[in-house]
Amino acid sequence: MSKRGFISRYLLIIKKLKAKPYSSYEELQDYIDNQIDYLQMQDDSLNIGFSKRTLQRDLKEIRNLFGVDISYSKPQKGYFISQNEGENMNFQRMMEAFDMFNSLNMSQDLTPFVHLEQRRPQGTENLYGLLHAIKNRFGIKFSYQKFWEDAPSQRNIAPYALKEYRNRWYLLGLDHKDDRIKSFALDRLSVLDITKQRFQYPDDYSVEKNYRYCFGIISSEKDTPEKIILSFDSYQGKYIKTLPLHHTQQIVKDTDEELRVGLQVHITYDFVMELLSYGANMRVLEPASLKKQIKEAHQKAADLYA
Repeated sequence: MSKRGFISRYLLIIKKLKAKPYSSYEELQDYIDNQIDYLQMQDDSLNIGFSKRTLQRDLKEIRNLFGVDISYSKPQKGYFISQNEGENMNFQRMMEAFDMFNSLNMSQDLTPFVHLEQRRPQGTENLYGLLHAIKNRFGIKFSYQKFWEDAPSQRNIAPYALKEYRNRWYLLGLDHKDDRIKSFALDRLSVLDITKQRFQYPDDYSVEKNYRYCFGIISSEKDTPEKIILSFDSYQGKYIKTLPLHHTQQIVKDTDEELRVGLQVHITYDFVMELLSYGANMRVLEPASLKKQIKEAHQKAADLYA
């Protein structure tokens, strides 16, 4: 079997356990047998053979390749995926990405059925190197080109984490120039150099905590988020309910005419730009300062067409 065929089988095992935790060996075997057509799309020379010994090898390879631990529960008499909440989110994204990769790489021509976005984020070629530096606590150096500056600047950074926002990737780290934690867009980062100089990750810093009440990539130095009340028309409200603006979103009012939600967030440029994108389908009710800011921005936009 080709590597692709093996990986496809690993993916099926994970899918089965995600859909039905504590599946027995017999249930996994039946599921794999029933998916032989899918596996042969990945490897037409596949001669499947699934045994308990094969399963144990597969579980080991799943752990090595994907970082996913699968254990056996004697009380439940079945296998299950043991992941914490943070790991589960990364695991879910990985599954989605690999599932899409497999679907798009089948032998059939999918051009008539799948239309891919033509825009592609730049800078992802440095993801592996940055992850290596972050995990091993290596300092990095790189050139960084801001859009509003003519020439790139040289940066010496202690890298802490990577963050995604709107299909762009950002590096979060301590800039030794002024000892401040900043974000750097990977599409503006070049000439990456991973040094041998190690750094100490600060005990009092947490990416999750730092961005808990933030929207987008811009963080806030304020400790307390603001209470935001937004009113959406019924049509836009359906989208807001199925894809909340923020994890703090709570429905305040839901009628045939209006969806009203409350949020606890810092008012940053990213958040204001998101609200402006809803145009006449959204109205800020609280706070008054944000209502004024949105109103003035819409007025300036209208003046451009006067």
